[in-house]
Amino acid sequence: MTLLSSFLKIFIVLSPTRVATVVRPFSSTSGHRSLQPVRETREKQIQLWKELIVEFCKTQKIFVIALEEDFPLFSNSSIERSLSHEARETFLSALVAEGRAEWMDKVHRRCLVLWHRIQDWAEIILHFVRDNGLEDSVMTIEELRTGVESQGTELHGMDRSVLMRALKLLENKGKLAIFKGSSTDDEGVKFSA
Repeated sequence: MTLLSSFLKIFIVLSPTRVATVVRPFSSTSGHRSLQPVRETREKQIQLWKELIVEFCKTQKIFVIALEEDFPLFSNSSIERSLSHEARETFLSALVAEGRAEWMDKVHRRCLVLWHRIQDWAEIILHFVRDNGLEDSVMTIEELRTGVESQGTELHGMDRSVLMRALKLLENKGKLAIFKGSSTDDEGVKFSA
């Protein structure tokens, strides 16, 4: 089985309930831990890794990847192997280039993965508000992220910085108003969707 077909086979069966079981056999294959030397193969490898990273982060609700820390897709402790730092940075930089991630620092140690772009998160928030009859209501930011209303939705457990950026986008469009409290726990939003 070639490296490319290994990527495809694993990516096709990847699902929220099978991620942990699928990642381990995949990570034990040789060849995926370094960048492919042939340009065409490398481009395919990068594309597949971008899709795999985004899908994994989405299913596991992971927003930040630290290059210097263990990350399930990048390492396999059972065989003591991990993806090279160069490959990690290359794959994440490719996501950054297409707007699916952002470096959180200048030295590329931490990367914010956006499995939805900020404008898409804003639309998800609007749908949530409409679906739950929350127009003209007030919620704290924390209620929106961790409250009962958001359980079972993509908003539940959302990275606060991503949520705030999406809310500010909606505020700029006149869809809501953000108000400050005495602490970050008191910050709120009034929807006018």
